[in-house]
Amino acid sequence: MLLKSTTRHIRIFAGKIENNELVPDDKVLTLDIDPDSELLWNDGAVQQVYRKFNELVKSSDGEDLTEYNLRRIGSDLEHFVRSLLQSGQISYNLGSRVNNYSLGLPRVDVNAEAK
Repeated sequence: MLLKSTTRHIRIFAGKIENNELVPDDKVLTLDIDPDSELLWNDGAVQQVYRKFNELVKSSDGEDLTEYNLRRIGSDLEHFVRSLLQSGQISYNLGSRVNNYSLGLPRVDVNAEAK
């Protein structure tokens, strides 16, 4: 059985990609960040998410690989993504096919509109 954690912007699978297929593997975790492209990312923000993911996985070292543990890591990463959005390091993709402001309403620069 494939263990996984899915939040709005983070998906974690206990498996690896082989020939464009996800193969279950309880020794490898695969991270999919913002699969619906709801956010605009830069390389620095993506790397921050990967570093946070690695940190969370390392802190769980020695624990059994369970759906609960994956979901905890996924939830922590979702909160981390929210912090990146709130600090302005990433932003909503207003051209996305879905505009779901699940991390809070977008900020609008009132002064920019007045120009």
